[in-house]
Amino acid sequence: MPRLLIVHHSRTGAARQMAEAAARGAAPEAETRLLRAEEAGPDDLLAANGYLFAAPENLAALSGAMKEFFDRCYYPVLDRLNGRPYALLIAAGSDGTGAARQAARIATGWRLRAVAEPLILCTRAQTPEAILAPKTLPPADLARCEELGAAFAAGLAMGIF
Repeated sequence: MPRLLIVHHSRTGAARQMAEAAARGAAPEAETRLLRAEEAGPDDLLAANGYLFAAPENLAALSGAMKEFFDRCYYPVLDRLNGRPYALLIAAGSDGTGAARQAARIATGWRLRAVAEPLILCTRAQTPEAILAPKTLPPADLARCEELGAAFAAGLAMGIF
């Protein structure tokens, strides 16, 4: 059974909900490991066949904890993940493209290959109060995350990725 690693960071709950939904979708087809960015390390990356990275966009970039995960793991796994598949889940207040672009550049450095366009969910949080408030994502958005997880895991299981 293929191994899918889902690494996430979330302050207000949106990216965590996205990661958990993707894990639910992936579970029937892949051994799925869901780890917070602070807990994940190089050995976790090396043990997996594919990756889903879920993070919020903060100030038009990846959240600090997610960036720290990439910084901490980048060189220990460089040239050891080449060709493995990945996908991105981004929780954003407005557009999310800055975080998606930043994560894609890191994945390019690792020579990972994207198997889906980044899934960006916009919460429309624009005031300091709304940005900092706990989030509850709508079922339709969570279904999209679950579908991505299921498709990713099925692709791994069939050897497409």
